[in-house]
Amino acid sequence: MSWSEFAPECDWIGCGDGWGHRECVTSPLKAACKNSSSTRSRLKSMSTSPFEFHDPARRGVGIALAVAAMASLSFSDATSKWVMLSVTPVMVLWFRYAVQAVGTALVLAPLRGRAMWRTHSLRWQLLRGLLMVSCSLLAFYCLQRMPVAEFTATVMLTPLVLTALARFVMKEQVSALRWLMVVGGLIGALLVIRPGGQVDSTVGWMALTVVVTYAVFQAVTSHMTRTEDPAVMQLYTGWVGWAVSTLLVFNAWVTPQSLHDWALLLMVGLAATLGQYLLIVAFSKAPASVVSPFLYTGVAFSTFMGWWLFDHIPDALAFTGMGLVVLCGVVAGRIKGAAQA
Repeated sequence: MSWSEFAPECDWIGCGDGWGHRECVTSPLKAACKNSSSTRSRLKSMSTSPFEFHDPARRGVGIALAVAAMASLSFSDATSKWVMLSVTPVMVLWFRYAVQAVGTALVLAPLRGRAMWRTHSLRWQLLRGLLMVSCSLLAFYCLQRMPVAEFTATVMLTPLVLTALARFVMKEQVSALRWLMVVGGLIGALLVIRPGGQVDSTVGWMALTVVVTYAVFQAVTSHMTRTEDPAVMQLYTGWVGWAVSTLLVFNAWVTPQSLHDWALLLMVGLAATLGQYLLIVAFSKAPASVVSPFLYTGVAFSTFMGWWLFDHIPDALAFTGMGLVVLCGVVAGRIKGAAQA
């Protein structure tokens, strides 16, 4: 799953608390969260002032970048599904993490040297990486067996599941209206993966497992951003994922038969990495409450890609369910944003 390291990496590679997001205040190459005391002084000179952060022009740039990121991530997912017609999901996973791991290291090494590996808790970094690679592998198997649009809409439940985790795990207060949005989103997802629809219900339930796994990943990320540099978190996530997928790929390797397939595999990683980068920049330009609703444009892009590459159009009930998931997610995000304002 490429968009997932997007998330909604509602923390989208750090800078957030799941869905609400703490506002990013640094450049994308040295992203760090405003509430991280371990990085505040080091990055103070790079911070964006509150006035600049809420400037209408910067907000417009942030929104445009978020939409571009979702287009790139949706393209990566659709390309993954296309190339999995001839190679295994594990191979796609391996290439995906290879690009992320090497690319992140090449960017950070000149800036930080060995310090790029510095972390407060290697145990948490490994746990986060294992959660992400597990989520990604499940997501690729889902993408192989279900339409791109329906998969994307189902996984967009993640912010709503995080609401439930916030209440029962983090003991946060959740309003009745936000609970209503959670129930509405779940109903929407069930319409998408309903028995007798265009999606195999078994695969649909696997997609819901992806949602839960990714929600736990986001909760772990939220905990870690209090002390960890998001750029370092991204580095560890890439290398843990690459290490695990390397162990798995030996028994799943199928040599691509054409340069076209090799190119598609490379495009999967490049598009996903570009999407993540654009999201970091987007959240550094505008508040999460402004940017987050536009992440749901991923559903529209995925629907288009599904039609373009696979000649698939969701049926009426699936469209209804997808719309319900998007509506409930946007409303829930707005409610939380208003409460935090």
